[in-house]
Amino acid sequence: QLNSIGFIWDSLEHAWNEHFNQLCAFKAQNGHSNVSTHDTRNKSLGSWVSQQRMFYKKNALSSDRIQQLNSIGFIWDPLEHAWNEKFNQ
Repeated sequence: QLNSIGFIWDSLEHAWNEHFNQLCAFKAQNGHSNVSTHDTRNKSLGSWVSQQRMFYKKNALSSDRIQQLNSIGFIWDPLEHAWNEKFNQ
């Protein structure tokens, strides 16, 4: 019965998926997934993106989540990405 009313069994997994979906929408609208923590309109999403990078560096992100983020072109190291972008110009 709980399933029939949309009960959320794993709230952490649900929250992660919600943020991931927000990131996908952000990328569709902005052409990139590099959400700044200084973006006042997307502050929560920017913090989540920063947190995913931190978890990745600490090897605390599951391979499934890494794969999901990679599938949308997630930028793991924004400084290295910016350097490479300038270098390739």
